[in-house]
Amino acid sequence: MKSFASILILFFTVLTIAQNKVNNFGKYPVFSECADSSIDILENCFNYTIEKFVFSNFKTPEIVFAENYHGKIEVFFEVDKEGKFKILFVDAIYQELKEEVNRVFNLLPKITPATYNSNPTYVQFTMPIAIPLVEPSKGIISEKPPQENLTDEYDAIENISYTNEEYISNINIPLSNQYYSRFDASLNKVGLNSHTAQKPFIYSEVNKYYNFENKNQKLLKNKSSWFGRKLWNEHMVTFKGKDYWFTLDPGVDLQAGKDFDSDINSYNNTRLIYIQGGLGKQFSFFTVIYESQGRFADYFNRFAEAIKPAGGNPAIIPGRGIAKEFNSDSYDYPVATAHISYTPSKWFNLQLGHGKNFIGDGYRSLLLSDNASPYPFFKINTTFWKIKYTNIWMSLRDVRPEVNEGGSFRTKYISTHYLSYNVTKRLNIGLFESVIWENDNDRGFDFNYLNPIIFFRAIEFSTGSRAGNALIGFSTKYKFTDRINAYGQFIIDEFSSSDVFAGDGSYKNKTGYQIGAKYYDAFGVENLYLQVEYNRVRPYTYSHNTIILNYGHNNQSLAHTLDANFSEFIAIARFHKGRIFADAKIIIAKRGFEFNTEEDNLFYGGNIYGTENDRVSDLGNEVAQGNTTDFFHTELQVGYLINPATNLKLYGSLIFRDFNPIENTENVFDNQTTWVNFGIRTDLFNWYNDF
Repeated sequence: MKSFASILILFFTVLTIAQNKVNNFGKYPVFSECADSSIDILENCFNYTIEKFVFSNFKTPEIVFAENYHGKIEVFFEVDKEGKFKILFVDAIYQELKEEVNRVFNLLPKITPATYNSNPTYVQFTMPIAIPLVEPSKGIISEKPPQENLTDEYDAIENISYTNEEYISNINIPLSNQYYSRFDASLNKVGLNSHTAQKPFIYSEVNKYYNFENKNQKLLKNKSSWFGRKLWNEHMVTFKGKDYWFTLDPGVDLQAGKDFDSDINSYNNTRLIYIQGGLGKQFSFFTVIYESQGRFADYFNRFAEAIKPAGGNPAIIPGRGIAKEFNSDSYDYPVATAHISYTPSKWFNLQLGHGKNFIGDGYRSLLLSDNASPYPFFKINTTFWKIKYTNIWMSLRDVRPEVNEGGSFRTKYISTHYLSYNVTKRLNIGLFESVIWENDNDRGFDFNYLNPIIFFRAIEFSTGSRAGNALIGFSTKYKFTDRINAYGQFIIDEFSSSDVFAGDGSYKNKTGYQIGAKYYDAFGVENLYLQVEYNRVRPYTYSHNTIILNYGHNNQSLAHTLDANFSEFIAIARFHKGRIFADAKIIIAKRGFEFNTEEDNLFYGGNIYGTENDRVSDLGNEVAQGNTTDFFHTELQVGYLINPATNLKLYGSLIFRDFNPIENTENVFDNQTTWVNFGIRTDLFNWYNDF
């Protein structure tokens, strides 16, 4: 309390001194040309002299003439206590103009400094320079000394009407399958040089093909009251100035439902706040903070508890994060995601964040998906010609009790790059490469993997064959028409050509593939989106003999939701008309689990966290081996988009799930689920209930 009082006293003392300075400002800096001028005209003389000096010495760069540029340079500079000029900031469209301004100001002579209470002081100014140059008549400099006109400086801040700047910004569009389906067709027309595998998309890159502003204008309700506009049409809080903007919104994910087969009343109570904005045209940011409690259907709760972390917490909520106990039968799971996005040129976008990424055109991805919990990442997107090249570096955690000691989780890192190439107007191919390494021998982040174009497999062998786990992959997409396209993926983990092509079921044949197709405006029905997809992943894919080097994070797969050792067929239909939407999904799969019993504790290749040293066989391995399970999942959702600006939705859903293994074990047993849910949510991420 005493410290707080001392701070207050210091604050008001400084404020008083500053106020005294405001009321007792002395005189302007003085050029030699103005030495005989009266105090009354020193300001005009100073302004005119410096403008005349700049006009006489400034040499317009050739690029200005070549591009017939007409505009303005803004210069923020200081005259210090010794009378020396110092540039603080230059805002100009060309680097050549900035360099010329710096050259000219370096030629300025030392002058008599400004004074405050008869003592030398520094003073700051802003100065516009018109291009082409205009010979000055009277000063147009606006003085901004830190000691003077603070009230005027505050009042001079511009407040401009917000006009959905997010749609042209470099912010990521939140990963939501239902939302992405609205503009998927616009990105996949024949002849477009778009790249659709690297997600999340950036608003500015999608807005070239799908005008968010125009689309949302058609959804707006005619509301004039503040409450009506904020509820149905707009962000809650918006600010916009000359070179900045941001929005702030509260949000929710409130669910109430029932698992009828297990007689469980389910719920989710999420309160969130998210902020997004931009500073200038190149820098953007987005952050969401969630506070959540929930209880779900029985199969969901059992899975969450089966992947619980070391340290005593009861569960990990799939796709969200570590949960602690709440009210004896529920979970409390806070989550925070954020990213900053910087676009220095039309070729590059750099992002630093805590969130998720996805690579692929399908509902699932065998390369990298948003199935696991959020993680820290740094990403570079490079786009030129017919190519988009994405590099992602991530920090991951292995949270299992058997690999953690002393209360801290094991750290591993992953470096991924994906090259997308539009071969023709219809055909796209993609090359994928990824490597995982752990923080062994205190090596930390291995800078061998920082080079964005080096081949990771070669590095892996140069640093030791067991030092990392490398995966390679291939993807493709073909646009038959503007309304129909097909896509596919192929993943290879621990490539051994002799084992892959021998056909003898080697455990080293760790491969998977995906084929799928999309049909937009299906059967002539506007906004009807149909998708079919088949995924097949062999046993032991994504696992590793050094078990921490598996392709997972927080006990969840970084790729497919079903881990490995499965085949799966998916059919999806999505439809929207105005603010009304509906989704339907059917999944039929055959999965292979471990028995995990005293009689049979072998590893059949389904759980990516298993060790290959316990494999059931070197040869003869087949998809869905082990505790073979027939899996059926169907999901229906209908809803209403309350606010298109925040993606706030009212919805109801029905899930029917049938899970039928050949043998019941502790975690794999015969069960059926009928789960009805109603809710209202700000749709900023994907919930995956289909596992």
